Amino acid sequence: MRSLLTILGIIVGIASVVLTVGLGLGTQKDVSEQIASLGSNLLIVSPGSATDSEGVRGGFGSGSGDTLTRSDAEALSSTVSVPYAAAVAAEKTASLSVTYGDSNWTTSVTGTSVSWLDVRSRELAYGSFFTDADEETGTAVVVLGAETAQELFDRVNVVGEEVTINDMAFEVVGVLTERGSSGDSSLDDIAVIPMATMVESIDETGASETVQTIYIKAASTDVLSATSQEANALLLNLHGIGSIDDADFTVAAQDSLIDTATSVYQKLTVLLTSIAGLALLVGGIGVMNIMLVSVTERTREIGLRKALGANPASIRNQFLVEAIMLGLCGGALGVAVGVGLALALPSVPDSTIVISGQALVLAVVVAVGIGAVFGVYPAARAARLAPIDALRAQ
Repeated sequence: MRSLLTILGIIVGIASVVLTVGLGLGTQKDVSEQIASLGSNLLIVSPGSATDSEGVRGGFGSGSGDTLTRSDAEALSSTVSVPYAAAVAAEKTASLSVTYGDSNWTTSVTGTSVSWLDVRSRELAYGSFFTDADEETGTAVVVLGAETAQELFDRVNVVGEEVTINDMAFEVVGVLTERGSSGDSSLDDIAVIPMATMVESIDETGASETVQTIYIKAASTDVLSATSQEANALLLNLHGIGSIDDADFTVAAQDSLIDTATSVYQKLTVLLTSIAGLALLVGGIGVMNIMLVSVTERTREIGLRKALGANPASIRNQFLVEAIMLGLCGGALGVAVGVGLALALPSVPDSTIVISGQALVLAVVVAVGIGAVFGVYPAARAARLAPIDALRAQ
């Protein structure tokens, strides 16, 4: 019974390690997939910091938000200035109410260009995207996200229907395929319209030339860095800025976001694993405790074996192997419990756990190591007992 309770401590520790490492890897995988879903060769240009009249420069995002324009997007589309850019799309977004009959739904209405579909790596489930002619003439057409269509119509295939945005009737020409969510926002809750329509009929800010984001799709991931340098150089020249340190914009690559997220979750995994390691430490102390008790209770056995010719090394190895077996059993059962919980927990919303073969093997090795380390002292103590004293023990 004492051995089983000792093994239980190791089981809890090993299962905790398996789950925390798996949860960390799973969360890292989810974040990487969400970021990569936007395109692995994507650059995001957003308004950066602004310098006031006294020369004090704020941090990124502290500017007025009007430092990027449609002209910047057109310039970035030039194959001469940015030859490695495969496609460019600017976005102008507003949170507006979209209505259909008695139904209404507040969503993100995005004005953009025809290249948006390619740049954002999106596909159509029904219908088609708007055309260059629609963009040039400011036609009242809209492409809905799957979630937006479902909320308004209680169905997804709504091509040919008519919705109202800002008191203006729009024909639904297409519906995007489901993409899921990115962070706390849904990628399927969106209404995409031509940029000209957004500027001329929807936007009420008066800043018709400004855009909130410019997306640049590089020809491949191999030229992503070169594309970023070209975009920075062009925008610095267009904005009349001499140094990147004074830039009123920022160009971020998807891989840098993935690296940042990965770093954060790696640190979180280390923290959680350290906490689980405390449980293993308790389990190791339990192993040493039970082995010390075993030495005390089996003193006559030790004396008898020594009297029959067993040397100290044999006695030491006997108790050390017993401690190692406790660790091995606890580690194997702990891995089994951890894997079982990992397979069951994904049924809980928003939880992904990745089972790592290396982590499982390492967990068992650690458990065996705990048995060996914490079993050394009791084994050595048993080996030092004098035969006559051991035989005399009651």
